[in-house]
Amino acid sequence: MAALDQLEKSLEGVFIKSAPKLPEKGKEVLAEWLPWINLVLGIITLWAAYALWHWAHLVNGLANYVNQLGQAYGVNTSVAVHKLDATVWLGLAVLVVEAVLYLMAFPATRARQKRGWNLMFYALLVNLVYGIVNIFTNYGGVGNFIGYLIGTVIGLWLLFQIRGKYLGSQAAV
Repeated sequence: MAALDQLEKSLEGVFIKSAPKLPEKGKEVLAEWLPWINLVLGIITLWAAYALWHWAHLVNGLANYVNQLGQAYGVNTSVAVHKLDATVWLGLAVLVVEAVLYLMAFPATRARQKRGWNLMFYALLVNLVYGIVNIFTNYGGVGNFIGYLIGTVIGLWLLFQIRGKYLGSQAAV
């Protein structure tokens, strides 16, 4: 955890001291709505994990059907079957981890505990790491990584802008 604390302190210099400031009223509104945003993000992310799992199985079944149909008629078909490859499993794992972090952050952010802020910080870091890993897959690329990077930077800026609202009630992580 010391490495994450050190990362938090170094990012504090970037996103609090150097970056443009969010108005105080905006910070309060964001801190007030953050628990509900976490809850919605957690539910949507769980749904996305289920949808990814469902579509991967559907495509796998369809590819198997096309291959079997081709074999029955003597046609050489070789529709690629991904069989839920490592990339799909990694995506599923990341989505589930993010969903759990969002859902775990709900009560803590509602109580304005630093623990809730930390969980949101971890979710953003998990998302960024997945964006980096995704560069090297058939499903991702540099364009996707740029999207992950932009989303993470915006998320970190917003999160660090309201960090002061969560420092008053330090809780064990």
